[in-house]
Amino acid sequence: MAEAGQDKAPALEAANEFELRVGLSRHVPEMNIRTGLATGEIGFLHSFTTGSAVDGPGIRLVAWLAGCMFRCRFCHNPDTWTLTNGLPVPFERAVEELRTYANGLKVMGGGLTLSGGEPLMQARFVARLFAAAKAMRVHTAIETNGFYAERLSDEELSNIDLVILDMKGFTPAQHERVTGVVDNARVIAFGERLARLKRPMWLRFVLVPGLTDVPGEVAALADYAAGLGVVQRVEVLPFHQMGAFKWARLGLDYDLEATQPPSAQQVAAAIGVFRAAGLDAC
Repeated sequence: MAEAGQDKAPALEAANEFELRVGLSRHVPEMNIRTGLATGEIGFLHSFTTGSAVDGPGIRLVAWLAGCMFRCRFCHNPDTWTLTNGLPVPFERAVEELRTYANGLKVMGGGLTLSGGEPLMQARFVARLFAAAKAMRVHTAIETNGFYAERLSDEELSNIDLVILDMKGFTPAQHERVTGVVDNARVIAFGERLARLKRPMWLRFVLVPGLTDVPGEVAALADYAAGLGVVQRVEVLPFHQMGAFKWARLGLDYDLEATQPPSAQQVAAAIGVFRAAGLDAC
C-alpha cells in the first residue's frame, strides 16, 4: 500500500506495530479528509505489516487505520488516536496492493485484517476494501471496539468473515474508567447484533493489574460472551509496556508507568473465568 499526496513520506509498511508515526496527513486539506471519509475513496493508515499469525486465522496482512474515539489508559499505540497521523492511501491503490498478496494469503490460510486505532471511524473505506477482498476470495477480519458498528449495514457485515471485538469493560462505570467513554451500550449491542446475524466473533480482553482485573467485571463479561453463542475464542492479552515510549514522545500523561504486567497466575485465573463460562479461552 503506497502513500499519496506526500513526497518522501515514511514507507507505509512498518517493521512492527510499535513504530511511532505522527503528522503523515497534516498537509492534506480538511475538505479532502472529509470527502475521503464520506466516500471511502481515501483511507488514512498508520501502517501495515505482513506475516501476522495473531490477528485472525492463518498468516495475515494487517492494516492499522488511524483515528480512535477511545482513550484507553493501556493503549500501546496512542499515535493511532489522531486521524492525521495516518498516511492517505487512495482506495484503488489499496486494492491493487492487496491483490499482490491475495494468492499467498489464501495459500497460507490467512487473509486481511483491519485494525487500528478504530477502523470503523473510516467505515466507508473499510466496507469498500472488505468487499474488494471478498471479490478476491480473501478471508476478512476486523479488530474493533464496536462503538461505531452501526456505520456498517448487515450486508456490509456479511463481507467480514470474523469480528475480533475488543471489550474494555462490561459496566458503564468500568468502561469509562478504562477508556474515558462512559457509554458502552453500543458495544454491548454490537455483540448482540452479531449473535442475531450468526456472525463469527472472537473476543479480546486486555488484563491490566489494578485496572481491568476486577473479578466481577471479568465474570460479567464472560457471561455476556457465553450468552451470545457466536464467540469462537476469547483471548486474554497480558498488559505490557512496549508502547510507553509513545506516551512520553507525544507528551501524554501516562498513569500506568509503574504498572507491571500480570503474572502467569493472574492470566491463568482470568482465562479460567472465561473457560468456566463454557468459552474457548487462551
